[in-house]
Amino acid sequence: MGLRRQDGPSELRLTEVVVYTINVNKDMPARERNHAALAELVARDCIATKVRLLNRAVTAIYDEALRPYGLKVTQMTVLVTVAKIGHASPGAVGRILHMEKSTLSRNVDRVRARGWLDTVPTEDGRAHLLRVTPRGRRLLEEAHAAWSRAQERTSKMLGDQGVRSIGRTLELFSRARGSVG
Repeated sequence: MGLRRQDGPSELRLTEVVVYTINVNKDMPARERNHAALAELVARDCIATKVRLLNRAVTAIYDEALRPYGLKVTQMTVLVTVAKIGHASPGAVGRILHMEKSTLSRNVDRVRARGWLDTVPTEDGRAHLLRVTPRGRRLLEEAHAAWSRAQERTSKMLGDQGVRSIGRTLELFSRARGSVG
């Protein structure tokens, strides 16, 4: 499966998801036909693949909008989560965002390097909490209009029902996983 782009990321269309098909040749040995049929089935029906393709398409829209600010949507998500909490342990942010430790660490490092996040020691000094810097708060304010445009564009592409379905599905998965956020 793949996404087809026309003239760069601004022309990405969700309706242009291309599914590659495999012709199962009756002259193939049975084992090869079985493998080809299984590959076809997974390529056509895999929910994980479809969700990942949707994620990449939506991420591209937001990243394009946020690019003038030197920000990616994954980084903005970390900033917003920390801003919402106030002072947050990296572990808490990772749990809320269901983000792998290495992915969170990479995003935190990049955001800290730009001066949008810093760390403060806990009272006992054994750990550090994340907090949004004044520069990070200004960035969130400045980037809000670009984020809103990306939000509107994505909402139009998905339609009201698609947006509601994503929200309901996320809520169901969050409850099933016993998560907060």
